[in-house]
Amino acid sequence: MKKIITFVLILGVTSVYAQNSIQNILAAGIDDAKKFSKSYVAPAAEGAMYSINNGWYNSGEAKEFLEFDISIIGNYSTVKDENKSFTLNTDNYNFIRYGDGSTSKKVATAFGYNDPEISVFVDYPTENGTESVEIVLPQGIGDTSFDFVPTAFIQGSIGLLKGTEIKVRFVPKLKFDEVETGLFGAGVQHEITSWLKNEDIFPVAISALIGYTHFNGSYDLDEGDFEGENQMIESNMNTWNFSAIVSTKLPVINFYGGLGYITGKADTDLKGTYTIDEGVLQGQTLKNPYSITNSINGINATLGTKLTLGFFKLSAAYSFQEYNNISVGLHFGS
Repeated sequence: MKKIITFVLILGVTSVYAQNSIQNILAAGIDDAKKFSKSYVAPAAEGAMYSINNGWYNSGEAKEFLEFDISIIGNYSTVKDENKSFTLNTDNYNFIRYGDGSTSKKVATAFGYNDPEISVFVDYPTENGTESVEIVLPQGIGDTSFDFVPTAFIQGSIGLLKGTEIKVRFVPKLKFDEVETGLFGAGVQHEITSWLKNEDIFPVAISALIGYTHFNGSYDLDEGDFEGENQMIESNMNTWNFSAIVSTKLPVINFYGGLGYITGKADTDLKGTYTIDEGVLQGQTLKNPYSITNSINGINATLGTKLTLGFFKLSAAYSFQEYNNISVGLHFGS
């Protein structure tokens, strides 16, 4: 029994792509299924959080009172080879073993690929003794060269108090096929150099920024082949960006850089009811079987440039972080 679960992050839609049966994973029991899923989805969840956490700024200058711009921001976070697999050590699992007697192997994450396929056996007790069921571990999308996590959103900024700029970002609720997603966030940037007496002749602008972004998405599984009701995957991400920013103050082409700290948490829930027909939980019907949490904490260093063409501006930046990111922006406004 197989199900292709596609939960892909494209233009603000985050996902995990897996060719596997949810029911097959649950055959190993809740603890083993949860442990495997956490490692398997980690690069998708972490890459998504690093991706949505970028693109907050393109200058160290805060806008003047009621100056504003509307931006279209696109981010592209790369996935390293080391994030395409993880070590599955059967000593850390309750019911899983390899058929060849080994205890540890590198297996695919959501961005990897097992070539050849890797199977494990689940040994579980029954009235007639111990029985086994073979599970083919899920492939990621490594065979399609999909090794990046893209996001896109609309962002607006407006100057309010002296040296203070308020920012909001969002992707409206989108629903297509089985996927539903949305994103919103808010931030504040304060220009420290705005308080200098001769700020106009000071060659650079220096600011501090705090930004918060929330993403939520769900994937409807009710068209699957296994019995149950209201089956879906839900993902909620909350991220924070704390940055110090410096930029030049030239009329046309400017350069900017930032040093920040990024933190975030992603909760992924398997929801609905699932009737298990084999394995450790054979004969049981589970409701909302498990949730997993992935988190990020790390330093972010950004270098970028902005081109001003009257009412229009273009920006591009590269961020050095756990999942390096390219951010581009098209900006309209004062």
